[in-house]
Amino acid sequence: MSRAQNKQPTPYNPPKCWVGNKHKVCYPDQETAEMSARLVEVEHGLKVGTLTCYHCEYGDHWHLASSPQR
Repeated sequence: MSRAQNKQPTPYNPPKCWVGNKHKVCYPDQETAEMSARLVEVEHGLKVGTLTCYHCEYGDHWHLASSPQR
């Protein structure tokens, strides 16, 4: 008989980049960023629409923000 291996889940380390003085999670497209914003709002009890997403000026990806980007 073989013993079952005790496999721990691999921690998720999303890609990040520096935006100003913050190390922010990078999302590959606007749709994924918007879905993540809604999920975070629900998980943290925030009002829907509290978080927005914007295209990063330093790369071809998206970030979340707590107020609209100008």
